[in-house]
Amino acid sequence: MKAEIIAVGTELLLGQIVNSNAQFLSIELAAIGIDVYFQTVVGDNSSRLQQAIEIAQSRADVIIFTGGIGPTEDDLTKDALAAFLGRTLHIDRLAMDHVQRFFDDRKIVMTENNRKQALIIEGTTPLSNEIGLAVGIAFDHEKKYYIVLPGPPREMKPMFVDKAVPWLQQHALTTEMPLYSKMLKFAGIGESLLEDKLIDLIHSQTDPTIAPYAKEGEVTVRISTKAPSEHEAFKKLEILEKQIKEILPEHLYANIDVPLEQLIVDWMADAGLTLSAAESCTGGLLMESITNIPGSASMFAGGIVCYSNDLKKKLLNVPSAYLEGPDAPGAVSREVAEVLADQVRMIADSDFGLSVTGVAGPGYSERKPVGLVFIGLAERGRKTEVYELNLKGTRENIRLRTVKALLYRLWRRLEERKVETPLEGSDL
Repeated sequence: MKAEIIAVGTELLLGQIVNSNAQFLSIELAAIGIDVYFQTVVGDNSSRLQQAIEIAQSRADVIIFTGGIGPTEDDLTKDALAAFLGRTLHIDRLAMDHVQRFFDDRKIVMTENNRKQALIIEGTTPLSNEIGLAVGIAFDHEKKYYIVLPGPPREMKPMFVDKAVPWLQQHALTTEMPLYSKMLKFAGIGESLLEDKLIDLIHSQTDPTIAPYAKEGEVTVRISTKAPSEHEAFKKLEILEKQIKEILPEHLYANIDVPLEQLIVDWMADAGLTLSAAESCTGGLLMESITNIPGSASMFAGGIVCYSNDLKKKLLNVPSAYLEGPDAPGAVSREVAEVLADQVRMIADSDFGLSVTGVAGPGYSERKPVGLVFIGLAERGRKTEVYELNLKGTRENIRLRTVKALLYRLWRRLEERKVETPLEGSDL
């Protein structure tokens, strides 16, 4: 069964708010066996909304509206839908009682336009609004199923889950099996290389399916299947996950939708390990990504943003000979990255120390190209490792990719440590 979501509101078209409702509805509909094929956004205009309804009616079995059912003049969803179908609107008594009670309880005089929030289309089922005032509706017409929901997510979500889903299950009579998915998270590899590694599986896929998604510095692969039960679905998904892990064991870090820094913080905190950082070109972005995670206080000792050479020398004891003179390797070098990682770890007395020094752009530095970055990883009792990165993109792209590369290297080291000294109950 195919569905289309029509989000109503000029503010969506203007980019003043993000259409998060569509994402939520797509996930929830898939879970009951209804596939979203189209998502439409239309402004507060009756004629354009009716055009959108006509198009949706020609290509979808289930049409779900969000927004445009409030009290103001530009809330036109029910009016446009009623006009398109040739039906009348009337006040629903229970919905009107709910609206009136809201104002009475607060001792506020209700303006006449609030009656509009109790309107329903002739021959439809009201969907009560437990959070707000505007009543939703559900009905079928010429073998199509229509759901009208409020726009605010805090009202829309409970109405859909508690009222619309049971109505759809009773009336749409879908025979489709629910869709189940797992999110596999990868680090230290780009989308194109990952796809190349998995190309045989991708070409041979039928069920389950494989869909890669990339964002800056990491890749997510969604594997999905339809099955009559969660148990049967995850048996199939586990087989495919195992095949993927055998191909990319050094890059698959989680089979749930969680950021890499979350795993690192949780595992280090549980293991009683600590981390410190010295950042130059990333300017504290690494430390921000760590400290954004709840619980990081127990594992993150602190860090230093050492943009200038003076601070590199004064706070982190980088030798002048590395920074100055015709034969000096310069601030952007392996040598400096190693000293920064070693020194910040020793100063903080932490188990691990991370460092970064490079050229984020937009111009050259020390005659070195934009995107040349060195990252260091120091660990108590082990030799410090330094990695060279040659990155492309804007200044922000380079800074973010550097942070992701550092987190990946730390995760790999923690994986090695986990094998050497397993932490009971760890799933990193």
